[in-house]
Amino acid sequence: MTTTSPAAESSAATDAEFLEVSEPFRREIIAHCYRMTGSHHDAEDLAQETFLRAWKGYAKFDHRASVRTWLHKIATNTCLTALQSSQRRPLPSGLGGDAFDPTDDLLQNHEVPWLEPYAGTADEIAPGDDADPAYVVGARESVRLAFIAALQHLPERQRAVLILRDVLQWRAAEVADTIGVTTATVNSLLQRAREQVKTARPQQDSVGVDAATTLDDAAKRELLARYVSAFERYDVDAMVELFTDKAIWEMPPFTGWYQGAENIGTLIRCNCPAEKAGDQIMLPTTANGQPAYGLYMREPDGVHRPFQLQVLEIDPQTAKVSHVVAFFSDDMESDFARFGLPATPYDAPARTSPSPWH
Repeated sequence: MTTTSPAAESSAATDAEFLEVSEPFRREIIAHCYRMTGSHHDAEDLAQETFLRAWKGYAKFDHRASVRTWLHKIATNTCLTALQSSQRRPLPSGLGGDAFDPTDDLLQNHEVPWLEPYAGTADEIAPGDDADPAYVVGARESVRLAFIAALQHLPERQRAVLILRDVLQWRAAEVADTIGVTTATVNSLLQRAREQVKTARPQQDSVGVDAATTLDDAAKRELLARYVSAFERYDVDAMVELFTDKAIWEMPPFTGWYQGAENIGTLIRCNCPAEKAGDQIMLPTTANGQPAYGLYMREPDGVHRPFQLQVLEIDPQTAKVSHVVAFFSDDMESDFARFGLPATPYDAPARTSPSPWH
């Protein structure tokens, strides 16, 4: 008969307690790491590293701060260390320069570590019911693509300070203690970060307001239904009507970005593999708390398979689409699965040859 030592029992109890108090914050920590890095994959790895560090140090945790605050401190420093040896993750519009001519050849750059979309709804990453309502709103808005892309223009310490102060709403002294600087330095970093974020985005009709919170549900549903219908009918004229005059379309890893409804229409006419109604099927999902769609393209064998993931931003003033980021990758099926999308929009045989599009 084997017996368990008191030390082992105590360790097991501590491990169980750690899981109980820390696990409710896992989605928040992943979202925090995503804000810091712009990569969903890196965020999951860094969140795992955060929880490992927290588990190792839990016996010394004195509970003077909340578990949420403690985990965010560990996550922030874990991300800051990782960012010292990594490049920023832009969107094409963040590389500098003017919008591209939609009739020019498309160029890909796989050397750039592009910004990645975040798989999750706003509610999944929002804090619990006990959190300050202003913090809840800020946390939800702060995973939107526009904000994440703007953060990529900031040096890592400015990025951390802006997130901790403006998203998590920490006091300057708390931030200073977390990243090891003075309160005066925190205030200086925050001022520079705010100024940089204001100038980081290309000019659009209106910025940073989610149509889901400003348009009534019926108007939102109507707009998105028309958007899907236009693509599935391959009616480019109808697509153009749904974009604002200064709408932006970009599609990493392609380096170009395009502005204006007519230019977006020209880009689609010149480069989209679709030729007729039925060549494209779109299924809804959510990315960065925004409306998103998996677009399936009909391949030469007649089967629709993953082609691109579109993340939409809607201008609430015009009730039109103001920004689309259409993400491509070498493994779209895996990317679609991460967003809860199937490998095909209907039962179909598995692919037996490489995708003709990626």
